Amino acid sequence: MLIMVEMDVRIPLDFDKVEAESLKVAEKARFQELQSAGKWRHIWRVVGRYANVSIFDVESNAELHDILTGLPLFPFMKMKVTPLCRHPSSLHEDDR
Repeated sequence: MLIMVEMDVRIPLDFDKVEAESLKVAEKARFQELQSAGKWRHIWRVVGRYANVSIFDVESNAELHDILTGLPLFPFMKMKVTPLCRHPSSLHEDDR
């Protein structure tokens, strides 16, 4: 199942800078692991914000929940989750 997740990262300005950088490095590594596994299919940066729009390909809502809550930056994220399905007017049979 394809799910769109809009993520807004909100690290407090007074949060320890070294710890914030460590979390960002861990977040990138986890993202790349999930992308290689085919779970995190697409990611786009939202211009002018520390935010992204991502597409996940998961087996269940529970799997997505576990992925999202396991992200290193999860405590600092506001998320909007939207299930997706193929539009009947699409010219493509895949998710490009």
